Amino acid sequence: MNVKLDPDLFKKIKKLDKRIRKSFREKISLFAENPNDPQLNNHLLRKPYEGLRSIDITNDYRAIYGEFQENGELIAYFTHFGTHKELYDS
Repeated sequence: MNVKLDPDLFKKIKKLDKRIRKSFREKISLFAENPNDPQLNNHLLRKPYEGLRSIDITNDYRAIYGEFQENGELIAYFTHFGTHKELYDS
């Protein structure tokens, strides 16, 4: 699957600890090869992210993405990244 990152997401990741960045790169590579790999815990989300999906980056960090078609190819567009608490506790 083709993967794209929102520019703001990319900026946020660059500011994080290098271990988190490394985990992100590894999990995104794994995702590109097999989005349903059990290590990713890929799952559909409910409100406030209804219609989007989430994968595990570390035990606490998650990446949220939406899927769309572009020129007949399925694209995963990652838009949100953070700890479980940052993303889901409002």
